[in-house]
Amino acid sequence: MLVALLPGDGIGPEVLVEARRVLDAVLGDAITYEEAPVGGAAYHAAGHPLPDATLNLARRADAILFGAVGDPACDSLERALRPEQAILGLRRALGLFANLRPAKLFAELADASALRPEIARAIDLVIVRELTGDVYFGEKGRRETADGLRQGYDVMAYDEAEVRRIARIGFETARKRQRRLTSVDKANVLETSQLWRDVMIEVAADYPDVALDHLYVDNAAMQLVRAPGQFDVIVTGNLFGDILSDQASMCVGSIGLLPSASLDERGKGLYEPIHGSAPDIAGQGKANPLAAILSAAMMLRHSLGRAADADRIEAAVAAALAGGARTGDLGGTASTRAMADAVLAAL
Repeated sequence: MLVALLPGDGIGPEVLVEARRVLDAVLGDAITYEEAPVGGAAYHAAGHPLPDATLNLARRADAILFGAVGDPACDSLERALRPEQAILGLRRALGLFANLRPAKLFAELADASALRPEIARAIDLVIVRELTGDVYFGEKGRRETADGLRQGYDVMAYDEAEVRRIARIGFETARKRQRRLTSVDKANVLETSQLWRDVMIEVAADYPDVALDHLYVDNAAMQLVRAPGQFDVIVTGNLFGDILSDQASMCVGSIGLLPSASLDERGKGLYEPIHGSAPDIAGQGKANPLAAILSAAMMLRHSLGRAADADRIEAAVAAALAGGARTGDLGGTASTRAMADAVLAAL
C-alpha cells in the first residue's frame, strides 16, 4: 500500500509527522510512503502549488494523506499560484467529488464545546459535501459594469448527474448509520438549489429505507447550534458544506479535532484535517494533531481496507482524551508531540 504524504504549509508538516507515527505503530511495514511538496512550500520550491511530480505521486498512490496549505507570503500572488489552488487542483484532477466530514463529540470534551454540554453530547453526524462543482469551480472573473464599476462574479452551477452521484453517497452513508438524511439547499432563492432538491427527491425513491428531509441552509446553520442531535447525515453542495462543516467543528469543541475524506467513485481518497495551516502557531509545537490522526484512521477505513485498525486508532484517541491529554485549543497545555504520545500510549 503506497500512501502519498503531502505535508504542505504551516502546521501541516507537524501534524502529519504525528499521524505517521500512529500509523507506523499500528501497521509497521504494511504501508510505504512517498513525500512531496504542495501548496506554498511547493510554490517556493518549484514555482507552482501543485507541481507535476506531486500530482503524479497522488495519481500513483493508493491514498493521499494531506497536511494543510496556506502561506501569507503567497497572498499577493495571482490566484492560480496561491497555495489553496493545490487542493482544488487535486480534487479536480483525481475526481475527488465526495467529502465526508464526521462530527462526533468525545464525551470528555463536552465542556470544550461552544454549546451547552447537554446539547453538545448529542452530536453524532456526518456532513457529505459535494467537492468539484458549485461556485468554487464555476466560471469566475472580474468585469466592468455599464456604469464603469468593477464587478466580481462566480457562477454557481450543478448538473443533475453531479447532484445524483453525491446524493447516492449521502443515502449510502445514511444507510450505514441511523437511516436519516437531511438535504441542505437554498431552493427558495437559487435555481441551482431547486434542481438539487428535485434530484434528491428522485434519488430518494431508490432508498425507501432512508428518511429524507430538506432544510434551507440558513435554518440548517441555526439548527446545528440549537439542536444538533437531530442530524444523522447532512448532504449539501460545495459552498454550503464548507461553511456548515466548520461550524460543526466548533460544536464538538475545536476545529483541531475533525478529520475528512475526499473520495472518488472507486473509493480512493485524499485525507486531511479540516483545520488550516495556522501560520501563527507553526513551528511552536502547539498544534492539535488529533484531526490528522483521525484522518489517517479514515484513510485506513475507506481506502485501504483496514477498518479494524481504524477502530483501534479512534479508540486510542478517545482514551487519550479520557486520560486528560489536551492541547491548547482544548484548554490544556500538551504539545503536539505530547498529544500524539498520549494516543500512542493508549494504543
